[in-house]
Amino acid sequence: MNLIAAVDENWAIGNQNKLLASIPEDMKFFRETTTGKVVVMGRKTLESFPGKKPLKNRTNIVLTANPSYQVEGATVVHSLDELHEELKKYDSDDIFVIGGESIYRLLLDECDKAYITKIAYSYTADAYFPNLDERKEWKVVKESEEHTCFDLEYFFLTYQKEA
Repeated sequence: MNLIAAVDENWAIGNQNKLLASIPEDMKFFRETTTGKVVVMGRKTLESFPGKKPLKNRTNIVLTANPSYQVEGATVVHSLDELHEELKKYDSDDIFVIGGESIYRLLLDECDKAYITKIAYSYTADAYFPNLDERKEWKVVKESEEHTCFDLEYFFLTYQKEA
């Protein structure tokens, strides 16, 4: 399984259920990387999307503890066991965990690749991605050159978990 996220220099990912920055090239990378794939998210992440609608051209799986939660166009699961059962239907390489914080933390150990857009800035935030640089099993295997969006500098990094 894969993880995909945009983080700031403190590994922050969001504030008040919103992304920290809207970088067109990062949005394009996310769209190109996940289109035609399976995206796994929590309820709050889904509800942060325009119209609170699932992402187009992807299989959307929402993990929530709320047993009555339903959303058109997505598969809703209510436990880790139910999620694992649902994910058996798909190739692990085609599964992307897309947030939020609790879902990243819950599934991190089951993933072996992370696509991280690292923004060289520190935002006010209330949600964080696990800091892969502090975990000895995760290594950067690919790093882009520096990109800029207005005055923001950022990099596309690929982390791989070593067995």
